[in-house]
Amino acid sequence: MNLRDLVYGLYARRVEGRLDHAQVPKHIGVILDGNRRWAKASGGTPEQGHKAGADKIQELLGWCAETDVEVVTLWMLSTDNLNRPEEQLVPLLGIIENAVRALAADGRWRVHHVGTMDLLPARTQSVLKEAQEATRENTGILVNVAVGYGGRQEIADAVRSLLLEHAERGTSFEELAEIVDVEHISEHLYTRGQPDPDLVIRTSGEQRLSGFMLWQSAHSEYYFCEVHWPAFRKVDFLRALRDYAARHRRYGT
Repeated sequence: MNLRDLVYGLYARRVEGRLDHAQVPKHIGVILDGNRRWAKASGGTPEQGHKAGADKIQELLGWCAETDVEVVTLWMLSTDNLNRPEEQLVPLLGIIENAVRALAADGRWRVHHVGTMDLLPARTQSVLKEAQEATRENTGILVNVAVGYGGRQEIADAVRSLLLEHAERGTSFEELAEIVDVEHISEHLYTRGQPDPDLVIRTSGEQRLSGFMLWQSAHSEYYFCEVHWPAFRKVDFLRALRDYAARHRRYGT
């Protein structure tokens, strides 16, 4: 261990020691951004950057477990990413599949897919379904893997599901228009039954959501971190929690 690592370790322990676990967010959403830029700066390939980013996930979940976080949503692949050239997309999907298998094999996490399954290749769909089924009884952190995910697509899918449900019941459009409210739509989101994210973290210095959890993040706090995702450290995570704990959440009041 070099001097820099020692200093960071001491600082991380200091920040963690002052962290009030009662103020820790229960649900954290993370936009895993900057893999390719990290690889370029390191002289590596985009594939190496995505692999390094995938390897970082287990570290993050370990930190979350230590600080009593209950739900983590990881944005791993957007619907826009599906438009990338095949020579980029195929290796990326393979890395994501391996990362999901590793989450399931860990034995601690409950894996849940959020996204439009039908947009994904059959092999990716199979990996996601198998991971969900294999971890269904686990009692650790609920890990939402957002693969083939888009916030607008989620809302459209929720409305479509709502309409189909009421069509099966024989509800007329006029009757549905009279009763539909926010909760009706929430019940059809990919994350139905889960708490909304308290904190959304985005790495790599970009200060936008890019469509991440548009519905659920209405009252979320945001933390934008300059570091690229593969270089994200425990001290960066703890700073985000410390920043969150210092804020006064008003929920529009």
